[in-house]
This record gives sequence, C-alpha cells and structure tokens, in this order.
Amino acid sequence: MVFSHDTEMALLSAVNLINTGPISAAEDGSAAGPDGLETVAELDAFVVREQYSGSRTHTDAEVAAVRGIRQELRTIFTSDEATAVDLVNRLLARAQALPQLVKHDQWDWHLHATAPAAPLAERMGVEAAMALVDVIRSKELARLKVCAAPDCCAVVIDLSKNRSRRYCDTGNCGNRAHVAAYRRRQSTLK
Repeated sequence: MVFSHDTEMALLSAVNLINTGPISAAEDGSAAGPDGLETVAELDAFVVREQYSGSRTHTDAEVAAVRGIRQELRTIFTSDEATAVDLVNRLLARAQALPQLVKHDQWDWHLHATAPAAPLAERMGVEAAMALVDVIRSKELARLKVCAAPDCCAVVIDLSKNRSRRYCDTGNCGNRAHVAAYRRRQSTLK
C-alpha cells in the first residue's frame, strides 16, 4: 500500500469522478466523447457507487457544481507541483476545511474536512484535496497520469509498487495497446 486506505479510496474516487467527463481524444487533442455526469440520476448513481455520505440537494445546480469540481481535479491531475499545490490549497481554503477523524457506515477512522451538511461538490473536492495533500507531500505526483493510449485522455492513479501503470480503467486501452504491439511484432516476422 502506497498511501493510507482512505487516501487511496479518495484518489480512486477522484479518478472515477474525473473520468465521468469526456475521455476520448479528438483529432485536435482536446477531450471528446460522452459526458457521464449530465443528470441528477447519473450523479445519484455515482454517489452511491463511490459511497459518498452527507446531505444532497438532488438538483441540476448540484450536478453543475460537481462537474466544476471535476474540472478542477482534472487540472490538478495534469499540472506541475507548484500549480497542484496552489489548486489544492484553494480547494481547501474555499471550503474552510477543518480536518477531523470520523467513523461511519462500514468505514473505520478516517478524515473528513467538511461538515456532512456541506454541499456535495465541496465535500467531494475537499476529500480529493486531502488525498492529494498526501500525494504531494510524499513527492508522488508522478503517480497521477493521463492514460497512455493515444485516443484516450482519462486520468489514472498509479498505485502499483513499481509505478508501472499506464492505462485507465475506462475501457480496453491497455488491452488494445498490447494487441496492437503484438500485431506489430508479428508483422515484422513475416
């Protein structure tokens, strides 16, 4: 385990949130494809899947706010250390984060830095920011990556011991890359 369990879970949730956005790459290098977080129902399903606790408004405004946090997190995942530190600090300051140990549901002691009644987007952003604090302090920003597949711009958190993870979990990027490499090798043998 590279980080504490709650840090790893928060990082994985942040990756999953970021990757609800368009993840394929257009010919000009920009993001393209469907958005998996357009409706309240899609956000409801995401919150259940990722086991976020606390209050909800179940409104289009809440969806828009979460999509805003999603974009901020994507920027952090793809930035240099100084920019990442600045953006993480802004997320924490904006929410007036006050870390506290909590235990709820099936989770043992872990950190929350917002009140359960805080807006969902704020709670999601602060939870990710708290996890990113550990990444930055550990000098492990290189573990935050963009998928190595040329047609994908999904983000990846590399929690492997040898820092070898290159492909996302959103599709078959790794499998497609391995098949293509195999075919290239086979074509040179002919």
